[in-house]
Amino acid sequence: MNRLSPCQRGFTLIEVLVALTIVAVTLAAGIRAAGALVNNAQRLAEVSAAQWCADNQLTAFRLQHVYPAVGETVFSCDQLGRTYAGKLVVRPTPNPNFRRVDAVMADDAGLPLLTLSTVLSK
Repeated sequence: MNRLSPCQRGFTLIEVLVALTIVAVTLAAGIRAAGALVNNAQRLAEVSAAQWCADNQLTAFRLQHVYPAVGETVFSCDQLGRTYAGKLVVRPTPNPNFRRVDAVMADDAGLPLLTLSTVLSK
């Protein structure tokens, strides 16, 4: 019978530890990437709902056919089971027949999510 020498019987402890380290680093990177995907999906849903709210407010302005006064107004909007805080900012333009209207949406912490703008005429 052929007997294997001691160095041919299996892996050394160092080889096993190196392999375990490689597997651990790979799994940690995979978990981090999956977490980033989940955060991005949540952010996309939040921004999309805020955009719907802002678009609804600007469309309401257009449908009212009223020339808005310069200034700021605060509003709230419910989308997808959440309430979003918003602010409509009306500013003059170089042409007095037009006004710029910005709908600024914020998250629960008050951090801005997005700004949607339009120009309304007399």
